[in-house]
Amino acid sequence: MALETVAVLGGGAWGTALAQAAAMAGRKVTLVLRNPAQADALNATHVNEAALPGQVLLSNISASAEPVPADIFILAVPAQATRTLLTSLDAKLLTGKPVVLSAKGLETGTLARQSEILADMAPDAIGYVLSGPSFAADVAAGRPTAVTLAGDDASATSDLATALAGPSFRPYAADDRIGVEIAGSLKNVYALACGAVEGANLGASARSALIARGYAEMARMVHALGGSAHTLTGLAGLGDLTLTCTSVQSRNYQFGMALGAGRRTADILAGGAKLAEGVATAPVAAALAKSLDVDAPLVDAVDAFVAGRADIATIVAGLMSRPLKREH
Repeated sequence: MALETVAVLGGGAWGTALAQAAAMAGRKVTLVLRNPAQADALNATHVNEAALPGQVLLSNISASAEPVPADIFILAVPAQATRTLLTSLDAKLLTGKPVVLSAKGLETGTLARQSEILADMAPDAIGYVLSGPSFAADVAAGRPTAVTLAGDDASATSDLATALAGPSFRPYAADDRIGVEIAGSLKNVYALACGAVEGANLGASARSALIARGYAEMARMVHALGGSAHTLTGLAGLGDLTLTCTSVQSRNYQFGMALGAGRRTADILAGGAKLAEGVATAPVAAALAKSLDVDAPLVDAVDAFVAGRADIATIVAGLMSRPLKREH
């Protein structure tokens, strides 16, 4: 299968960065934007000023306001917008094509992972999941980044990883889509919690404990869904969890800091805060854990905190008073 042309659907910071990464890998890339004026401006200046201001894009990237045929499709819209995007596309465009899902989140209402949404909306597409420790600005600027690319067919996944690999962007092929998707979704929830710990000045010790216990909770969820806990030792698990839960570059961490400092979710959103996928994912993850009968006190706590049902002092007191047990 030819893997020379790439269409990136979604012109935000992450979509723009992935377009740049694919272009650095030598692919011919079309970045599909909703706004025709924005597409025209990008074609004229090779800068997506609204998404990554000042970052010059390579000449083998062009922009379009309409979906175009390609050998590889990358979906780079927020997790809650994936179904809407796929509804707007002619499913035949994706038939038999590798479709890389880069959003990290579970769908509100259905509890579905991104690959499940794709299977529902475009069953003849070939789904892959991309996740790992990566910030858009780093990827677009060509700073060294390693991620996980998971698919069902080992050979095809390796071929796709090779096609997208460039001098600074290194996808590692894997076969556990469930583990990669759950890790990518839940790490945003835990990043909200870690940011809240920072915002409330609860200390680095509390944050480290939260990361460790979140990792254990994530493993329980992955196992219950039929994924491999081994996946969590890699880039999509420990790598992404560590990055998102410790860096102020993370939107989820920033949002959590604001919550921990005493601001309400509605006020943060009204103030123009950038999208934090964990805000929408927290209640979905809590519902999913309940449906699987998985003990997930941290996810439940973040859900309650984001929804304003409990303050951080009450949540911390509740977590610290849980019955002691052996770690393993």
